[in-house]
Amino acid sequence: MGKTKIKYVCSSCGYESLRWIGKCPGCESWNTFTEEIIESPKHQTAQYSGKVSISKIGDISAKEDERLKTNISEFDRVLGGGIMPGSVVLLGGDPGIGKSTLAMQAAASINEKVLYVSGEESEKQIKIRASRLKIDSDKLYVLAETDLNIIISAINSLNPSLVVVDSIQTMYRSELDNSPGTVTQIRECTAQLMEEAKRKHYSVLIVGHVTKEGIIAGPKLLEHIVDTVIQFEGETNHSFRILRSQKNRFGSTNEIGVFEMHEDGLAEVKNPSELFLSERDKEKSGSVVTSSMEGTRPILIEVQALVTPSNYGNPQRVATGFDYRRLSILLAVLEKRGGYRLSANNVFLNIAGGVRIVEPAVDLAVCCSIASSLLDRVVDNNSVVVGEVGLGGEVRSVGNIDKRIQEAERLGFDRIIIPRNNFKGVKNNAGIKVRPVESLTETIELVIK
Repeated sequence: MGKTKIKYVCSSCGYESLRWIGKCPGCESWNTFTEEIIESPKHQTAQYSGKVSISKIGDISAKEDERLKTNISEFDRVLGGGIMPGSVVLLGGDPGIGKSTLAMQAAASINEKVLYVSGEESEKQIKIRASRLKIDSDKLYVLAETDLNIIISAINSLNPSLVVVDSIQTMYRSELDNSPGTVTQIRECTAQLMEEAKRKHYSVLIVGHVTKEGIIAGPKLLEHIVDTVIQFEGETNHSFRILRSQKNRFGSTNEIGVFEMHEDGLAEVKNPSELFLSERDKEKSGSVVTSSMEGTRPILIEVQALVTPSNYGNPQRVATGFDYRRLSILLAVLEKRGGYRLSANNVFLNIAGGVRIVEPAVDLAVCCSIASSLLDRVVDNNSVVVGEVGLGGEVRSVGNIDKRIQEAERLGFDRIIIPRNNFKGVKNNAGIKVRPVESLTETIELVIK
């Protein structure tokens, strides 16, 4: 019997080496190499002599309304209007965040045949979870199996419109010597599912684990293979969950879906703005309301800041839901252009509700909340502050200003502060006062009582 040959594969990028390396030359990650068995090469096949079907682009019939609708509007919005037939969607998230719950609720909401394949639970355990979620669908079929060849055979006999695989790390191909969860098994199982889905024209929803760094476990190639990558975010001690698209071949990557976890499953949040502002204390310093665009939808959120004197040499800068480097830039602008001494103070910033904001339109609100906490003076609670702050202290224009104004007016705010360059194209809004500003200091003097 011949000796088994092994290799070392980086679990982050898939880089292969014949010996163990501490630092991966491909992605420069440390301690990511795992031992795997070298698979024997496949025999070369003869050149294909059959007939190949080639079509003109104009002769192909395809419509957007052919998507599978889950009737969960927040889920469908993130996917671009539903699940595209023949596509493979990868759903990732932290343990206990609700990936399996969301996958089962979406599967049960589709009015077509769905096969739910689980490698982590037995059929009875799946039934217990479905009963807790109050799911009883005649078109939802369950299979507890990890062998991909058996799974594909079941798919061919059932002919479903959607296949849910929970999770890809438990699946394996019997012709490969490596154990389930290795880079080789994850890559090959996903590739075969992709090939079968494109050929048979059914959709696949794959649930994937994440590493301690928060990225989807397995090689980065896994995310390149699939058509769509969606991430389920949120803290386990918070009831809110954010579904965000990281890659989408059939829609936008800017949309988000907001859910709230209950005992009987995930519930959609139709109006996130009201939810994020429901617990706002209007009479506390350091609190400012701003408007952020998430895809095509404006969301009003509360920015909270706390500034305290530092008793040590290096003051703390802590940001939750906001980019730490962006915070450092804004603090420098406040000190240099606004004259506020922050170098001797601790600054704590929080985006209420557990949402993560990346767009620069919230810069002005962040600066106003920090100045409000430093001065210990309340910001006008009937105002919404929107604008990007430049290094010179100027307020720069932002996009989709009309949608932001309409959302602020709909929620009953009296005034919205916007950049002066945006004021030229603003439509007449009788229900809310629009106030243009040019500089950071002008805005702080205007909103702080």
